[in-house]
Amino acid sequence: MSTSALLFYIFFGSLAFAYIVYGKKQKNVLALVAGAGMAVVPYFSLELWVMVLLSVLLALLPFVKHLRGT
Repeated sequence: MSTSALLFYIFFGSLAFAYIVYGKKQKNVLALVAGAGMAVVPYFSLELWVMVLLSVLLALLPFVKHLRGT
């Protein structure tokens, strides 16, 4: 495993943990689902760029929902 892959795993894992904690405290289901998705994605993606792309999309999901105003 390369150093960059390890750093991506640590970064997105901690971001997933933060989203899960925030989603539970604020009762924000979308943030909770995004955090759980970011925690699960590394187990199923075979390529590093796929994991990074899916994690970034999941991390931006609550913000896109908020910007739409719904």
